[in-house]
Amino acid sequence: MSKLLKASLLIAAGFSCALLLQRGGAHAERSDGSPAAGMDLPVQELRLFSEVLGIIRQNYVEPVSDSDLLKNAIRGMLSGLDPHSAYLEGDEFQELKEGTSGEFGGLGIEVGMEDGFVKVISPIDDTPAQKAGIRAGDLIIRLDDTAVKGLTLNEAVKLMRGAPGTDITLTIVREGVERPLQIKLTRAVIKVNSVRSRTLEPGYGYLRVSQFQMDTGRKLREAVNTLKEKNSGALKGLVLDLRNNPGGVLTAAVSVSDAFLSDGLIVYTEGRGPEAEQRFSATAGDILDGVPIVVLVNAGSASASEIVAGALQDNGRAIIMGEKTFGKGSVQTILPISETAALKLTTARYFTPKGRSIQAEGIQPDVPLERMQLTAVEQSFQPLGERDLARHLDNPNGKAKSAAPADSKAADQPAADAGEANLAKVDFGVHEALNLLKALNIIQARAGR
Repeated sequence: MSKLLKASLLIAAGFSCALLLQRGGAHAERSDGSPAAGMDLPVQELRLFSEVLGIIRQNYVEPVSDSDLLKNAIRGMLSGLDPHSAYLEGDEFQELKEGTSGEFGGLGIEVGMEDGFVKVISPIDDTPAQKAGIRAGDLIIRLDDTAVKGLTLNEAVKLMRGAPGTDITLTIVREGVERPLQIKLTRAVIKVNSVRSRTLEPGYGYLRVSQFQMDTGRKLREAVNTLKEKNSGALKGLVLDLRNNPGGVLTAAVSVSDAFLSDGLIVYTEGRGPEAEQRFSATAGDILDGVPIVVLVNAGSASASEIVAGALQDNGRAIIMGEKTFGKGSVQTILPISETAALKLTTARYFTPKGRSIQAEGIQPDVPLERMQLTAVEQSFQPLGERDLARHLDNPNGKAKSAAPADSKAADQPAADAGEANLAKVDFGVHEALNLLKALNIIQARAGR
């Protein structure tokens, strides 16, 4: 099976699907200024590095600056660790910060590199990519007249960037389609509204969280209050849609989980240093007062999405419906090393309240859900998971690294433009979730007699 070679990036903005824990700076030294403990220098290896550097400087076909060589060496160190660690400089660092605020320019695709081609992990809601029909799993082989083969992921991303209003044609290979597809997209400023809501039927609400941004927790609480107002001040059930949500900011995931929990552990992290070990617990007050919740997930639900699903599942607060999630159970910390550069370094694993690590394993739904397949060919598509990323971290609970991949029949993706009245009719997943909520209310009503 081919594997992703680098951590996924969002077109034109580099919005990281990694969980972000902002810190003030790198800790290369102790507070007294002496080298950090345990940093014995590997003299022999450094001598080899210096020798190779000298050979390149003297013999490479074209002159290369020492600065470029050293920066490339740093990138190489990070790329050899795991698929989510990286060296960020200049525009990449700025775009990462812009991405967590929810506004950036580009096409609206989360991508990675596979077999030398750009692979779509997930299109973002309400973006040119989603509206043009780009799908998870598509392989981009040409950008206008430029072949992708031979380009790095960053080089391909730069070609896809451009001024809003300009066009680009993507040549795509899609599973089950014999000939490559050419899809023309118009670049735009992407303003991601991380929370959307609507009423499915009187008393039953729907919340779609597409990404976890800094203000997602606040927006979710506001959306729930709006749904209550539209439904005579109370709800009988809520569908929380996290399908194809690639994650985002850790504190946002904690805030969303806390909104529906009145007590109990939400998530904890473990790493090598004391700063990497944190515990997040719920505060008093459930904004739905125990009203039934069904959380929709699929293979595109990753990272922060899995924290929310795991927290609500382990605390018995919600029923998880859909397919096994992506399985990204690691935490990345942004370590600035200058005003324009930083390391994005994997520093910890996170665990659900019951101590489960979902790294390369994912969250198993309480109610598995398979979407209706339109063609037999589509059934052969294998959803991408953390276990498919090159150099992914092993599961510390001893889960088998070669465990079976996620079910090939992916749960429904969120409907793009379904009207408020008919969402449950056109979206199979929402339809099934709504039916389950109704059944739960019937059971609770009979139990209360």
